[in-house]
Amino acid sequence: MATVDRWFVRTAVPDDVAAVCGFGETHVVAHYAPLIGEEAAAEQVRTWWEESHIGAAVAAGQVVVAVAVADGEVVGVGQRGRSGEDHVIYKLYVAPDHRGAGLGPRLVDALVAQLPPDVDRVAIEHFAANERAGAFYEREGFRVERVERSPSGDPARDVVWRARAVQRPSGAAGG
Repeated sequence: MATVDRWFVRTAVPDDVAAVCGFGETHVVAHYAPLIGEEAAAEQVRTWWEESHIGAAVAAGQVVVAVAVADGEVVGVGQRGRSGEDHVIYKLYVAPDHRGAGLGPRLVDALVAQLPPDVDRVAIEHFAANERAGAFYEREGFRVERVERSPSGDPARDVVWRARAVQRPSGAAGG
């Protein structure tokens, strides 16, 4: 018997900006507060999940969303960008009740599919305290390249940088 996806992944459009911001407000503080503290978690939302930042990333085609089939709710978000020469996945979040069903790898694949065909590696970063994310990225083939110490001095807020080779389906350009 075939399974039916509970969600689908697509590139975000301008009409998604408010839902993406709302997703961040709902899930990011709740996820990060136990790891890096309430204020640092709230600062993440104020800085990286606000409308002008998300709107610019959506306009640049750098955001993907997972949308629940049942009600159209955004249940996952991924965002890519650049850091120097590196192509980086900066956001990869799945709503708690949708974790463990394969949505994270689908978001990664959707972001990788947006990369130019000549790109052969992709990086990702996460807070050191986010061990769940670290384990997921390790399973997805991302290996630690460096750790940037947090200016706060809090080792939980150190940023772990990982990278892996871009994996494209056979016959796809660039791979």
